[in-house]
Amino acid sequence: MANLHVNKRGMLVLALVGGLLLAACAAQGEPAGEEPAEDEAAAGEEEGEEAPESASEGPSEYDSQTPLSDEEVSALLDDFTLTGITSATLDAIVDSGDARFIVPLIELQRFFPPQQRLAIGLALNEMTGQEIGTDWSAWMRWAAENEPPLPPNYAAWKADQLAVIDPEFKRFIYEDVPTTIRLDEAVWGGVVVDGIPALDNPAQIPPDEADYIEPEELVFGVAIDGDVRAYPLRIMNWHEMFNDVVGGVPVSLAYCTLCGAGILYDTTVDGEVYTFGSSGLLFRSNKLMYDRNTDSLWNQLTGEPVAGQLVDSGIKLDILPVTLTTWEDWLSDHPDTTVLSLDTGFTRVYEVGAAYGDYFASPDTMFPVAGIGDERATKDLVYALNLDDTPKAYPLDLLAGERVTNDTLAGQEIVLVTSDAPELIQAEPGGAAVRAYERGGHTFAPAPDGADDTVVDENGQTWQVTEDALVSATEETLPRVPGHVAYWFGWSAFYPETLLHEG
Repeated sequence: MANLHVNKRGMLVLALVGGLLLAACAAQGEPAGEEPAEDEAAAGEEEGEEAPESASEGPSEYDSQTPLSDEEVSALLDDFTLTGITSATLDAIVDSGDARFIVPLIELQRFFPPQQRLAIGLALNEMTGQEIGTDWSAWMRWAAENEPPLPPNYAAWKADQLAVIDPEFKRFIYEDVPTTIRLDEAVWGGVVVDGIPALDNPAQIPPDEADYIEPEELVFGVAIDGDVRAYPLRIMNWHEMFNDVVGGVPVSLAYCTLCGAGILYDTTVDGEVYTFGSSGLLFRSNKLMYDRNTDSLWNQLTGEPVAGQLVDSGIKLDILPVTLTTWEDWLSDHPDTTVLSLDTGFTRVYEVGAAYGDYFASPDTMFPVAGIGDERATKDLVYALNLDDTPKAYPLDLLAGERVTNDTLAGQEIVLVTSDAPELIQAEPGGAAVRAYERGGHTFAPAPDGADDTVVDENGQTWQVTEDALVSATEETLPRVPGHVAYWFGWSAFYPETLLHEG
């Protein structure tokens, strides 16, 4: 590491620790689950280091001046990169008072050793009037809530910084890239492009050959046109994406382990089939996936492109039903199912909780997220629906107690049927299996015998619970409504106007 010098402000010459780059390069071969901790900046501080406390993280007044010309800002940014900054450059930035340097300072603070993070923190304190110091997560939340102005050619500058970690990031972020999100909230997730590899048409095996899986384990269950398959979370936690064809329909399961949401998408749009991978970037602790057709970045939670050539194309993937349930229940309901083989072509420790067990058991997020609703705990599990652009979250603990929930959302009558869930808190993000259906004017209740696979209507008529629909004894059908499980923070941060079921 370069020698450290102190200038008149007591700020330090900054140099990137070589180990960071070595770790980034090694990440190409690292499995999932190696992302840095949420408070990465604070976690690396040396014991006894004096740093300002995080006294303020919320919106505040600050002097958003832009006194320099675009050319002057760009010139200073050329001297402020992921590989280092001089004390003279940092002095010039602070002296300028130009708010367009705030985001770059925040963005790169996480990559430097403790003392250098402190120097940047002091500069940010002076420029914003905050007392956040070395807490990178708090700075990110503050920036998301206050939206400081971005410097000229910011996308190109950001791409250059990410390229130090992996040049492939320039496929997604580049000069003048069209985007619907603030790119400063797109952060490195700790792995390179496709460092978490998607599974493409993975092998399925009969249940009697799947001796690796235990009855209480969670699986993503998919059933399309009689083709029934199970994708165990112990495997999907390491890959977070599959591209497959089920029942003749090209689909992708976009699974964000950090926000606890596995969403099944129909990937055919206007006759073109899209396949997806993991970009290695996150937005509000939610994975940014990318399509291999155009290298556009997509919001995993909404199924819409957010950066790249597909922005403003009007494309939005259709959501298909997927059931998060136990292997025992899925196999009981679907004895004809197949299940994902351990022979994926990758070497991973495919054990329950091996990839993200500690994270799932923790109440905290791994990366900074602003705008989380305070109505529920950050990582409470909810079943999420979005009908006619009207989002609503149904806490799993309430649904499990109700078993059958009649509701009306966006003018559409629906019913949510929840299977028995003796334990909602497991080594994976799930527990209660929820299926939503149209209810066609009926009002449903749990079956008198307590069975999970049937419900009764207001006339006492029994209806069968299937993957496609509720089916009455007279063969009347009420189609399924697609939804998915998610952590509360992952849903409310993207849908701050979401409705919340209160039981």
